Amino acid sequence: MSRWSAVALVLAGLGLSACAGGGAASPEDEVARAVEPSLRAAAAAAEAENDPRGAAQHWRTLYLRHPEDKTLALALARNLRYAGEAQAAADLMLEATERLGRDPVLVAELGKDWLAAGRQGLALKTLAEAAALAPGDWSVQSAHGVALDAAGRTAEAQAAYARALAVSPDNPEVLNNLALSQATDGRLDDAIATLRVADEQPRAGMQVRQNLALLLALRGDVAAAERAAPRDLPPEVTRENAAFLRWLAAHRRQ
Repeated sequence: MSRWSAVALVLAGLGLSACAGGGAASPEDEVARAVEPSLRAAAAAAEAENDPRGAAQHWRTLYLRHPEDKTLALALARNLRYAGEAQAAADLMLEATERLGRDPVLVAELGKDWLAAGRQGLALKTLAEAAALAPGDWSVQSAHGVALDAAGRTAEAQAAYARALAVSPDNPEVLNNLALSQATDGRLDDAIATLRVADEQPRAGMQVRQNLALLLALRGDVAAAERAAPRDLPPEVTRENAAFLRWLAAHRRQ
């Protein structure tokens, strides 16, 4: 067990005893409060290391102590979803929205959880509600677009992405989602052009370059695909990706 896991387990126990005690702060409460900054740092470090399961463990401990904290609820649900526990994340958000109200950010996370859990009807309904509650939140509009795309409602999805881009122009995350929608709609050249714009943005992530490389390979442009592929990967992964892109391009030409 890691040092942070041990801290998380200790704090979980302290949180339960604090709820049962009441009244003046106990020595255990004081210890728990003193360790909280370290626990938050551990959760953030786990996220940075792409360890959502570890991050969820730390966020859960904090959330048990502060169930009224919307930020903690969101962090826990998001990491549960990333860890493949979408139904658990949805259950958490259902409880949070009942207790904390239909906050658009909470509702949007619930919709994302439903979508990841394969509950498409619930996801569409919930994300439509979130989009109506927060027309000025690009992330909510984009999430609604993803749900619409999953339902095969491509034109509506692309309209949702347009609303997101009106709020946050050239947002690489939204452009990435729009490009995938265009690709599934048979507009491969448009999708590649959209991803090139996304790739030029300072905040563009590795996913943008991965998708750009894949779409270029689908178009049969192996050289451009290999140039676009992310380079900040281990050498063996880079070689495997290049081989896959060449195979994909050859398969496309058949």
